[in-house]
Amino acid sequence: MELLTVKIEKPEEVNLILGQSHFIKTVEDLHEALVTSVPGIKFGLAFCESSGPALVRWSGTDPELTELAKQNAYRLGTGHAFLILLRDCFPINVLNAVKMVPEVCRIYCATANPVEVVIAETEQGRGILGVIDGVKSKGIETEEQVQERKEFLRKIGYKL
Repeated sequence: MELLTVKIEKPEEVNLILGQSHFIKTVEDLHEALVTSVPGIKFGLAFCESSGPALVRWSGTDPELTELAKQNAYRLGTGHAFLILLRDCFPINVLNAVKMVPEVCRIYCATANPVEVVIAETEQGRGILGVIDGVKSKGIETEEQVQERKEFLRKIGYKL
């Protein structure tokens, strides 16, 4: 077995959801879940088929994000993994809809941070062991930083 990491390549402002599902129908069902959750959503998604022709299946509403999703998924090459790239939308706006898709088994991360995917490769194929989401913690927030966090959430409309 070989261990390796694959960095997800994306623009800094783009959010992502990385998960695992179990069936070729995933692409169409995720597409429907996304477009019915946020009108006019901009996304690209790709899914690593893990049997038969073992292709990267794909869909999306944004050509650039769709191409990025396809290329990242192909580099991952991990059975039944899916990657959704989002522009002008946060994972919090679609995550429950994504989790409710019957084929979805697991969500590894939902973030705008830099992501590295830790992969194990054997003779049979590849699997995701986990993710490195962002950077190592640099400290513990102060009372002042608690207040800044609360103010920020209210400023952007996520808390009253």
